[in-house]
Amino acid sequence: MEKMAGKGLGGEVIGFFLAVAFCIICPEYVSSAQRELGKGSPANTSATASPSGSVDNAIRTGAAVADTPRPTPRTGPYFDLVASKNVTALLGKTAYLNCRVKNLGNKTLNMQVSWVRHRDIHLLTVGRYTYTSDQRFRAIHLPHSEDWTLQIKFPQHRDSGIYECQISTTPHMSHYIHLNVVEPTTEIIGGPELYIDRGSTINLTCVVLYSPEPPAYIFWNHNDAIISYDSPRGGVSVVTEKGETTTSFLLIQQARPADSGTYQCNPSNAQSKSIVVHVLNGEYPAAMQRGGQAFAPTSATHCLVLAACLFLSLS
Repeated sequence: MEKMAGKGLGGEVIGFFLAVAFCIICPEYVSSAQRELGKGSPANTSATASPSGSVDNAIRTGAAVADTPRPTPRTGPYFDLVASKNVTALLGKTAYLNCRVKNLGNKTLNMQVSWVRHRDIHLLTVGRYTYTSDQRFRAIHLPHSEDWTLQIKFPQHRDSGIYECQISTTPHMSHYIHLNVVEPTTEIIGGPELYIDRGSTINLTCVVLYSPEPPAYIFWNHNDAIISYDSPRGGVSVVTEKGETTTSFLLIQQARPADSGTYQCNPSNAQSKSIVVHVLNGEYPAAMQRGGQAFAPTSATHCLVLAACLFLSLS
């Protein structure tokens, strides 16, 4: 028994020394073995940690959603730009510059809406009161309304420019509106004189330009008398196309010498314009219109000269 125990103890000692020698001689193998054993542990750890991680992510996501700011309504006054636009006004016709202020509420006791002309930095109105000696300007504001309107009577070209709608906050708030005062013009195409061959159609075209709104009506005169479209003469008609540019066409068929004279186009919102029409019996002046088209008559001599010049240029 003692011999067997001695042999066992000696084997353990020999095994111990062999293990130590192996570790000393082959450290690379031991390190690789340790790495292989360590691969499973982190995977298990992450597997067990993932539920808590997902919960943590969910909590964080919920916190982010909760922290997202929600839009809040404006608390102070501001301008409604849709209802406060630039204005194009007709010369001499009353103009209205509108300024709509939101959220002013009951603060009108402390805050005022004013109009200032930028051309000379002139204070025109404050609230519902007018502060100018020019009686053409007037402040318009109805109770419980958000609109603060500047009225300008009989506007002139010099009134064109920038007007400032101002709220008396600290610092003050401003919105700028541009007023453009225009004067419509009338033109008759082909004027001031027109030559028409007898039997052709007189086609007079009157154009109204730079008008902020179409004219309510346009009527024609012939030698200071309003043209009647139901006269026994017949063949007289008018076609008017309204829009940004309004056009009126006067058509007189089978022109005759009695149709000669001064024709006048009279728009309701613009100055009139005249043209002198000559209906000819075979004469050929320098400018002439046949069937509504202008032309200059040529002769056989002119054609021969042109042909000779063309032949010489090609030879």
